[in-house]
Amino acid sequence: MFIQTESTPNPNTMSFQPGKDVITGGAGIEFLSKKDAKDKSPLVERLFDIDGVASVFLGKDFVSVTKGEKSDWTDIKTLVLGVMFEHFSMGHPVLPHPENLEGTTTEYTGENKEIVDKILELLDTRVRPAVARDGGDIEFCDFDKGILYLRMRGACAGCPSSTMTLKMGIENMMRHFIPEVLEVRAAE
Repeated sequence: MFIQTESTPNPNTMSFQPGKDVITGGAGIEFLSKKDAKDKSPLVERLFDIDGVASVFLGKDFVSVTKGEKSDWTDIKTLVLGVMFEHFSMGHPVLPHPENLEGTTTEYTGENKEIVDKILELLDTRVRPAVARDGGDIEFCDFDKGILYLRMRGACAGCPSSTMTLKMGIENMMRHFIPEVLEVRAAE
């Protein structure tokens, strides 16, 4: 088994691609602590056992690992690869009980439903694939009075270029295709 590693625009995050699906479904899943992963993902629990791992993001076909500011990839990368190699070689599922996950829903029922449906389609078809290549994901939070609120996740969360991605990339695209979108902001 070969696990490809790639750096991301966020210097604290690396993307690990095992060459097979990691999760099924649309949005990725972010774990910010070992406690978050308990009874959800044995792989993620083991990754948090590695000193210096700050968060883990599971995408469709990748795992993004974010290290703490004071940690060094030369100390962590080999350990992450070892845990992942062992897990995937044994054929264990990443999420043995997906029903234990608290899902985030993108079902929107507000007065702007038609606009939000267009936003969600654009996020799924154009934005998500682009940010996934960098080991991240983007989550719809709200659309109110022309302002679209999005949350960056995985490698994109805390990335030095995330503000530029939101303002120059995503905002320009949304405004071009959906004139009702006046501005894009990071959700709190």
